[in-house]
Amino acid sequence: MAGANVTATKGEAKAPPPTPIAPVAKLPEIDEETQELVKEFQDQLREGAIDIKQIVYILIAVGVILSVLMAALLAMDSIHMGRIEAIDMVVIAILIGIGPLGFMADAEQRRVRNIEERLPDFLRDVAEAGRFGMTLASAIVSASKGEYGKLTPEIRRMASQISWGVSATEALVLFSKRVNTPLVQRVCGLIIKSSAAGGNIADVLTMSSIDTKESQSLFAERRSNMSTYIMVIYIAFFVFLVTVLILNKTFLPRMEAVAKQTGLEGMDLGETPTSGVATISSEMIPKIRDIFFYAALVHAVGDGVLAGVMDNGKVANGLRHSFIMIICAYVFMRLM
Repeated sequence: MAGANVTATKGEAKAPPPTPIAPVAKLPEIDEETQELVKEFQDQLREGAIDIKQIVYILIAVGVILSVLMAALLAMDSIHMGRIEAIDMVVIAILIGIGPLGFMADAEQRRVRNIEERLPDFLRDVAEAGRFGMTLASAIVSASKGEYGKLTPEIRRMASQISWGVSATEALVLFSKRVNTPLVQRVCGLIIKSSAAGGNIADVLTMSSIDTKESQSLFAERRSNMSTYIMVIYIAFFVFLVTVLILNKTFLPRMEAVAKQTGLEGMDLGETPTSGVATISSEMIPKIRDIFFYAALVHAVGDGVLAGVMDNGKVANGLRHSFIMIICAYVFMRLM
């Protein structure tokens, strides 16, 4: 009995009492009015009633105006923000102005490339279905069962519209408006005109597929060739930054030290009694560094725009490169 009691005591010691679980706080419920507002906003976004780009443009304008206003107040010594100067706020205004625009342009171009990448495959499948005697509407519905990447949802939506009784030409018009890319609009317009003229649509689709594929191949080859030159632009820009950084850290301070040692500080070169001795005033050092900084900013904007034009022939795409180069120039020239 004693052994049983010891065993029971050990068992009781091994089983600690359960820890009470704190009650989970219940999240506040969203009222019906808020849910309706959120749903209405989502519907407006889906239908295109609210343009995200316009909202971004407004925010960019507000940010640039505030940054320029702060720069003006700092320049007039109306306010003080520690080590932040007016030129720093000007750089922030430039970054706010070109950064979002550049990345939005790049995102739009990526969207267009992802959509148009599989368009030749869809045209080829529709043409093959048409060669078996299907009408254009039936060929589109049949080809919509395949996978075409980012283009698949819009193609299946077009097929659903045709199944509901919408004509093939009207469905193509709605499809081109939803996708809204130059290549899709051009191809859809060609198909609609060929269908109205009563020609062999299968041959037209085949030729459109081949032409689209060749255009995409040429564009990809051009981007591949231009990527080398873009890399050269970046290398040249960073070489310029390193050169200016070396001048700021070694050359200018030594010239100032030599001027102090020789007692010629602040004198003009023409008034220097010792021929062959170049001096520089200590008051000119910050001005020279500012000039170097302004040159780096101009270099960044110009090189970035040039890189964008060489990439795809559009200045807007270069704003992204300018944004990156301006940040690098600011870090090199102001923080190092």
